[in-house]
Amino acid sequence: MTHDLRPSRPSRSILCLPGSNERAIAKLASLRMDAVILDLEDAVAEGEKATARDKIRAFFQGPPMEGVERIIRINDLGSRHAMKDLALVLETSPDAVLIPKVRSPSDILDVSAHLADNDAPETIRIWAMMETPLSILNAGAIAATGRTAGGRLDALVVGLNDLRKDTGVLPDPDRTFVTPWLMQVVLAGHAYGLRVIDAVCNDFRDLERFDRECATGRAMGFDGKMLIHPAQIAAANARYRPSADEIAEADEIIAGFTAPGAEQVNALDIGGRMVERLHYEQALALKARADLIARRDP
Repeated sequence: MTHDLRPSRPSRSILCLPGSNERAIAKLASLRMDAVILDLEDAVAEGEKATARDKIRAFFQGPPMEGVERIIRINDLGSRHAMKDLALVLETSPDAVLIPKVRSPSDILDVSAHLADNDAPETIRIWAMMETPLSILNAGAIAATGRTAGGRLDALVVGLNDLRKDTGVLPDPDRTFVTPWLMQVVLAGHAYGLRVIDAVCNDFRDLERFDRECATGRAMGFDGKMLIHPAQIAAANARYRPSADEIAEADEIIAGFTAPGAEQVNALDIGGRMVERLHYEQALALKARADLIARRDP
């Protein structure tokens, strides 16, 4: 199965903040991230879960955020909070619900079934946190649920903090020993046309390191990065935006395959390089993504 080349919403910068932090939520309207995750899980203390749900409910009762996806991260499906969190999802209709600590396809299918059983609109999608050893081992099967009947899975989000905790792999700035896991998620996501989001960079003050992670993440094939501080938004938006050279190359490929007489041609010599029709499809997708980003962030 090939990557779904239809244009999707930009997901360069995914800001995550505690659902209990009313002050941070109030600042969202002034920020330029592509998506925001309102967290009910790890970022919210045990005694603050109900308060966080109330604050998220109030946020969704306010004006919509033009061009910004709004996601609610619920608590672990095995926790006593999960069903209350899912009730909030049904009440507020976010763009997506983010399932933490995914272990197997059944985690995705169970939430999909719960949404369907409660007549949730199809616009409520599912994102999966790939942050357990089993999620990496089962990455392909998890991603495949996005292409089952009624499947709502749209994105895979890597969580390295939990993966390191569960495996004992120590942090290092080059992410040397976790790179195979990152690539496994990229491969699984793109095999089934899902967006893939890189993990957070915990040191939000080190913007040089963050910029390097964005650059390498994009080179790996990620579509964007999960953020923990507004200071990281600009670098993520810039790194995951198609460059002027990429857009110019896409224009050249599109021009070649749309020229008179090229309708039945599957390969062309463009600038001394053999370009196949699959590159034409990729060029169309890149241009569509660039146009979406240009409208969102001129």
